Amino acid sequence: MTDAITRVDPPMAGGELDQLSGFLDYLRGTIELKATGLSEEDAHRALLPSELMTVAGLLSHLRWVEAYWFESVLNGRPDRAPYSKEDPDGEFRIAAELKLDQLLADYSAQCATSREIAGGMGLDDDVDFRGDRRVNLRWVLIHMIEETGRHAGHLDVIRELLDGTTGE
Repeated sequence: MTDAITRVDPPMAGGELDQLSGFLDYLRGTIELKATGLSEEDAHRALLPSELMTVAGLLSHLRWVEAYWFESVLNGRPDRAPYSKEDPDGEFRIAAELKLDQLLADYSAQCATSREIAGGMGLDDDVDFRGDRRVNLRWVLIHMIEETGRHAGHLDVIRELLDGTTGE
């Protein structure tokens, strides 16, 4: 991915939906910033004890987490993710076969799809979840802020270990 990544600060005032969406988009931009500019070798290099914890693996994981919560849970589409009961980390493993540019493009496209789905909902709109519960857009946005923020921290550490890049 050669295009410059633009990360917009979340609004400091405004409605709840705008602020939650703004924080999630800020973190999504952080993920892209942390992953952009690496060599293929570095993007796929495991520096932490888990061989799955690579920049490529985290990009793939976050792409499929977005797909699950927005497409499958909120929009009712089938879960297409490459994980299963037999291989619960399949989305991390498949990243080894994909180029960084493809992973970045897939993540960006998935985030756009997630934004589109969320844009057609209200925060209190809820859907059936796993047959016996309900979940609303607010919960999904808060969960995705937590999930994306946690993995942005992982990427901070990995990127610094790879090439010394800090900040952002």
